[in-house]
Amino acid sequence: MAGTSPAVTMEKPWGLGMTEPMKILTICGSLRKGSYNAALARMAPKLAPAGMTFSDAPSFAQMPIYNHDDQEASGFPPTVTAWADAIRAADGLLIVTPEYNWSIPGGLKNAIDWASRLKNQPFAGKPAAVQSAAGGLLGGARAQYQLRQSLTSVDVLWFGRPEVIVSFAPQKFDAATLELKDQGAIDMVKAQLAGFEKFIRMVKGK
Repeated sequence: MAGTSPAVTMEKPWGLGMTEPMKILTICGSLRKGSYNAALARMAPKLAPAGMTFSDAPSFAQMPIYNHDDQEASGFPPTVTAWADAIRAADGLLIVTPEYNWSIPGGLKNAIDWASRLKNQPFAGKPAAVQSAAGGLLGGARAQYQLRQSLTSVDVLWFGRPEVIVSFAPQKFDAATLELKDQGAIDMVKAQLAGFEKFIRMVKGK
């Protein structure tokens, strides 16, 4: 039509009609090199929606056993402050943990105990989801229950369902690569992460 200016297509700057990615901190409760839970945690970036990015939490392996006397005498170890800072910087937490004697691994619980003593403890209001893998029938379900109790006490905002509980783990991971190969478990992880992204956005208004 005469006198009509041609249409101009421009890319929208970030934040205008685009969705900001959610930064997820992955915390693995196992320190074992061949851990099925570490392998499960490595699947998250491959199975998550495009709106999520993942980074690994600093290791808690070198944190001393929590002792209030040590805290009073020396303050907080650098390993604790680095762990807490990483939690604060994340939009959400994905905790992937084995079950030891029907409960949480001691190293993970120790890290939680240290971080919870900080003046500005990092868990309050933080969305979190949990996954577990184990060789037995219950797949770490009891550890998940204990972890939910522990972190509820420091005001974590738990994502409920879908749950990810990988039972009989040796049958569901490739023996050579530790890649998750069971389609049912893969679908379960995808469904949880899709729901978790929506939950975080609802909580944060993003």
